Amino acid sequence: MTEAPTAAPAALEPRATHLTIEPSILYFGTPVVLLSTENADGTANLAPLSSAWALGRTVVLGLGSAGQSATNLAQRPDLVVNLPDPALWQAVERLAPLTGRDPVPAHKADRFRYEPAKFAAAGLTPAPADLVGPPRVAECPLQLEARATRVRPAADGSFVVVEADVLRVHAAPDIVVPGTDHVDPARWQPLIYNFRHYFGLGAELGHTFRSETPR
Repeated sequence: MTEAPTAAPAALEPRATHLTIEPSILYFGTPVVLLSTENADGTANLAPLSSAWALGRTVVLGLGSAGQSATNLAQRPDLVVNLPDPALWQAVERLAPLTGRDPVPAHKADRFRYEPAKFAAAGLTPAPADLVGPPRVAECPLQLEARATRVRPAADGSFVVVEADVLRVHAAPDIVVPGTDHVDPARWQPLIYNFRHYFGLGAELGHTFRSETPR
């Protein structure tokens, strides 16, 4: 049988020119994570992150080396990756100027303050995890219980890279395709950190050929 020829893609307009720039940050649009870890006294630390990605059942996180989260994970590997939706951006921002380190690291002292009760300060609710010590954030639609398998410093020492195995995934019922284990990409909306501004997603443009939830 002769197959119909594949239509050629529409011509795309190349950008006429680009500027060479030196931006101070490279947060070019990444999901926000609220990271739960366990302090030495058994209390919880909660920190917002903007450097996270996943491959298979592994999550990779970038953390400031002087922060409480990095200190905790070097000693206690349990963690929860909580993924907020756009409605929670103000709670995330309430966490942004807080640190669990006492005293506050010198490079943060002019803009950050010590706060041991991060959940209360952000107006968020801790919920028990099933398999790890730190709590989940009840308001977050997606929560990944995980355990760090590797915590290593970056080349310049300013941050650490954490590799963690995901042990259990919790999802709000309204973002799950009924009767499946699939998150519905049309209903799940991550909070995006875009050059230090908060955004949600726009309308769907399409899906990859590997999608298990085509519409």
